[in-house]
Amino acid sequence: MTDSSALDPEDRKIVTLARSARARNGVPEGAAVRDETGRTYVAGTVSLPSLELSALRTAVAMAVASGAKSLEAAAVVTAAESVSEQDRAAVRDLGGERTPVLLAGPDGTVRSTVTAG
Repeated sequence: MTDSSALDPEDRKIVTLARSARARNGVPEGAAVRDETGRTYVAGTVSLPSLELSALRTAVAMAVASGAKSLEAAAVVTAAESVSEQDRAAVRDLGGERTPVLLAGPDGTVRSTVTAG
């Protein structure tokens, strides 16, 4: 486990935003990404009969749709023990292999940081 208070303030911010999205929408996951300009994009899991998207893939899609050219970091708040390969691939497509992805539990405690690659 990672002491969330030891995180960079900008990384702490995206974890907090992801946690808020999860709680506010009552969804299994919340996510947030930060683009190359410092803008953040926040999303929750999308679960419709015709469309299923994880929170992290939704946040990446929102960044792309808003004109982001790259990602600095991503965070996902979930009960899952790891970040899926599909989620990491979405982050990698926009941010590159070295983009950090913070994985936090529902309480906001960062459990691990992996790279998109």
